[in-house]
Amino acid sequence: MTSPDTGGTPGGDGRNGPRPGPRSPLRRTPASGRRGGLTSRTIRYREIADQLRERVERGEFVAGRLLPSEAELSVRYEASRVTIRRALEALRADGLVASRQGFGWFVAADPLRQSLGRLGTIESQLAELGVASERRILGFAFVAAPARVRSVLECSSVLEVRRINLADGAPFARVTVWCPESVGANLSRSEVEASPLYELIDEPLGGATQTIGAAAADAADAALLGIPVGSPVLVCERITRSVAGRPVLMSEHVFPGHLTEFSVELPSVEASMAPSGLRLVE
Repeated sequence: MTSPDTGGTPGGDGRNGPRPGPRSPLRRTPASGRRGGLTSRTIRYREIADQLRERVERGEFVAGRLLPSEAELSVRYEASRVTIRRALEALRADGLVASRQGFGWFVAADPLRQSLGRLGTIESQLAELGVASERRILGFAFVAAPARVRSVLECSSVLEVRRINLADGAPFARVTVWCPESVGANLSRSEVEASPLYELIDEPLGGATQTIGAAAADAADAALLGIPVGSPVLVCERITRSVAGRPVLMSEHVFPGHLTEFSVELPSVEASMAPSGLRLVE
C-alpha cells in the first residue's frame, strides 16, 4: 500500500501535478503604487485649483494682489509644494493667476496704462480707465526739505504730503509731494485729502518734467503696497513748474511693477536712432 504522496510530486495529488497553495493577499507592485500615487496627486491638484478659483471668483483674492505663498498654501491644503504648484500652473493656463520670479503668485490683472503725453493726476487717468480711485493721507507736515527737494525747489522749508492711492480698493501707488512752504501755507490736511495739490495751489502751472526708473521695493513701500520686499517697482519723479518756469511742486510716485505701465506718443522719427531722453544711472 502506497502512502498518499508516493510517486507524486511534493504538494501534488499523485495524478495532476502540483496542488495550488493558499492564495497570497493582493500586493501592489512598485509600478502600480506609483500609478496610484500619481492618480491621487492629479485629482488633488485639480481639487485645489478649483477651490482657489472659487476664492478668486468670490473676491477673496483681489486682482493684482499677491496670493498666499506656496508654503502657506501647502499647509492650508495639506498638500506637497509640487501639488500646489501644479494647481497654480493650471490656473495660470486659464489666465486666472500669474507669477514673477522673486515676487510670487498673484491674481492676474491687466496693467493700468498711464499716458505721459499730458500733465494730469493719477485720479483723472484712473477715471478714464473706469477704475474707482481713492487717496489716503499718510502724513501732512511742514518739514525741512530733503537735500534733493531743496536743490529742486530752492527752499529750505516745505509742505510734505504723503499718501497712498488706491485703484478699485487696492493699493496702487505710494506718493510723496513737496511744495515750498510759501505755496502750501494756507492748505489743510482735509483739503489735500479731497483734491490734488495741482488744483489747490494758487499758481498757474506751465508744465512738468517726469523721470521714470526701476527700483526694488524697500520694507516701508512693500508694506504699503502689499508686495514682498525687493519686488520690482517703478519710481516716477515729477517736477512741476509755474508758467514763469519756477519749480513749484515735486513728487515721487512708486508703483508696483506688475500693476502699471506707461505709454507715450512719438510724433516724429528723429534722424538719429539714439533714444532721446535716455540717461545712464550711476
